[in-house]
Amino acid sequence: MTYVPKRLIPAAIALGSFTFTMTALPGTPAIQNAIPIPYYNTNVFAAPILGIIGGTIMFVCGWLWLQTRAKKANAAGEGYGQHDEADVGGVGAVKKEAETLSTHPTSFTIAMIPLVLVIALNAVMTYFIFPSMDFSGLQAQFPDLNIAGSLGLWSIIISLVVACTVLILLRIGHWNNLKKTINRGTYDSMLPIFNTASEVGYGAVIASLAGFLIIRDSILNLNPDNPLISEAVAMTTLAGITGSSSGGLSIALSTLGEDYLRMAVNAGIDPELMHRVAVMAAGGLDTLPHSGAVITLLAICGLTHKQSYLNLAMVTIVIPLIAVVAIIILGTMFGSF
Repeated sequence: MTYVPKRLIPAAIALGSFTFTMTALPGTPAIQNAIPIPYYNTNVFAAPILGIIGGTIMFVCGWLWLQTRAKKANAAGEGYGQHDEADVGGVGAVKKEAETLSTHPTSFTIAMIPLVLVIALNAVMTYFIFPSMDFSGLQAQFPDLNIAGSLGLWSIIISLVVACTVLILLRIGHWNNLKKTINRGTYDSMLPIFNTASEVGYGAVIASLAGFLIIRDSILNLNPDNPLISEAVAMTTLAGITGSSSGGLSIALSTLGEDYLRMAVNAGIDPELMHRVAVMAAGGLDTLPHSGAVITLLAICGLTHKQSYLNLAMVTIVIPLIAVVAIIILGTMFGSF
């Protein structure tokens, strides 16, 4: 019998949640893909072809890496590993709670409808509905509102609200405790909301310091002819320092976003390309050992850094950074597409 060692499970989970689906695929509603919108006046579909290429590199290379490691482990006679549910960080409790949420199974098709609806409705709002609307009255009433930089966010919010409503209606009569489910979802949304808000505020404080001017100029002048390189270095470095891709993006763009947009315009670089490179670069060093997401994932799987971090780092750091380099090269040669 062939076993996949459990030490590869964190890397497999991270490949599916911390890489191409979070930063590369166009239309993903991940917060990382939404943060650059107001700074570059873009949307979540920015540079779609390059995003797909980058996402493909991450997925294929990550999948091949894990397959190779699994085959090597099998050849060495390594099995699944010792497993004691009581020792696994809360897995038993999570499983028990999941079983109490609903006793009615959901078909794969119904489960996919809300997910597909988010992307589809987002695209319709972005490319058809909003472009045909006249916002002159709204702009006159709120002259300080950056409508161009807000439409992408409005599309995401509307799409998610509609998808959540459809999900509730599709499962109507099958919820054991709908109120508890909604309350839990609302509660879980607070952490990313306040994290991002605090990180933007933190970035504003940093930008007000005199010493930041020296750091800013050194980063911006890293490669004046190609701001994509400077941007990638800034995003991934700050993501590594904060241990968070959204944190790195928030701080970097709140302090350097206007400068990067100006440099992109002067260099003839499409802001959509700046958007995609920023998001993908932030997904590089964000999974260093001190990252909260990494620590939580390993705890849930009941594994240690020594057991699983090498493979996790390979699929979430090394390969994504290779994908960023590829996108910068392609974007520099052929522009945004």
